[in-house]
Amino acid sequence: MRIRRAVLVACIAVLSAAVPVFAHHSLQAEYNVNMPITLKGTVTKVAWNNPHVHLFMDVKDNSNEVMIWELTLGSPNSQFLKGWKIDTLRPGDHITVTAYPARAGANMGYAQKITITPP
Repeated sequence: MRIRRAVLVACIAVLSAAVPVFAHHSLQAEYNVNMPITLKGTVTKVAWNNPHVHLFMDVKDNSNEVMIWELTLGSPNSQFLKGWKIDTLRPGDHITVTAYPARAGANMGYAQKITITPP
């Protein structure tokens, strides 16, 4: 009886550990990876939160109206491994971003390449 209980507890522990794996999402499910876009604008905020870093920027459209874009980057740890620091991008920095736009149509995307540009 003790062995069965131990096996049952072990099985529950293994299955419980696997639950976070199911929470991960597909990049292609949320973003259109076949249609990258280029955005030029000014950084307004960078949020270093798990599970992803979020970059907020003001982008002027063709009629010179400012649109707020939210771009997702990799995890904070992956950004650190790429050489980023918390102050690599600061509010006011002018940047050019190549990103995959969100399929939902909002001003959101997944950043692929970020370049700091002169104002």
